[in-house]
Amino acid sequence: MRRLFFFILLLGSTQLHAEPGFISRLLNHPVPGGVAVVPLGDGAQAPSARYQDKPVLVVREEGRHWIAIVGIPLKSTAGPHQLVVNDGRKLDFQVGNKHYREQHIKLKNTRQVNPLAEDMVRINRELAEQNKAYQVFSPGQPSNLMFDKPVNGPLSSPFGLRRFFNGEERNPHSGLDFAVGAGTPIKAPAAGKVILIGNYFFNGNTVFVDHGQGLISMFCHMSKVDVKLGQSLPRGGIVGRVGATGRATGPHMHWNVSLNDTRVDPAIFIGAFKP
Repeated sequence: MRRLFFFILLLGSTQLHAEPGFISRLLNHPVPGGVAVVPLGDGAQAPSARYQDKPVLVVREEGRHWIAIVGIPLKSTAGPHQLVVNDGRKLDFQVGNKHYREQHIKLKNTRQVNPLAEDMVRINRELAEQNKAYQVFSPGQPSNLMFDKPVNGPLSSPFGLRRFFNGEERNPHSGLDFAVGAGTPIKAPAAGKVILIGNYFFNGNTVFVDHGQGLISMFCHMSKVDVKLGQSLPRGGIVGRVGATGRATGPHMHWNVSLNDTRVDPAIFIGAFKP
């Protein structure tokens, strides 16, 4: 009888602490610049949640329970962070530490290190335009969270690098670079809608694709843009072609992923994250 009691107790404990599903195992890397997956329960209706007063992506995992997929800013400190759910709950999750290495880049065009006053007028205007696109939060759920690589090629510069241009430190690397040749087609890693196209001082030819609920891809330095504003793209649809426009030392594919208006490591979404 005693054995039966402990078996029932163990079974109940196992059910309470069920193994995380595929999405959680893939995406849960709660470090600065990473992603936290926070369980929200298994109610009939989808809850909503906010982190640092911004709405976050919520999906049902494998038809069982709801989870929040939260982008963690690169400048976050390690320790407890809090998610606020619409039913009044406040859920804590832990953020760990991660070290990002340095990258030193030599640029011939010194204006792309120390822009002129007229350059700054353009840069600030373009920054506001791009920040507005990152803040889009459409209601539809992403078609997939295990992303396809936008190009087939080796990873070069990783996310989060502390970057020094001509010896001067600038913003950390906010995306992931692939070493591929000019003209290589860039494919949408998931279905989405084109919400911004521009030719920018730093980013060159750029396209923003909204995948749903604040999950946004940005592709830049392109030689050619093959989409139009407002266009719906299927998974694998051609966004444009690899180039070296803007602040770039040579052709490569630069890809940003943003969650709740926070740039996170795209390697997480293609199963290539390195702690």
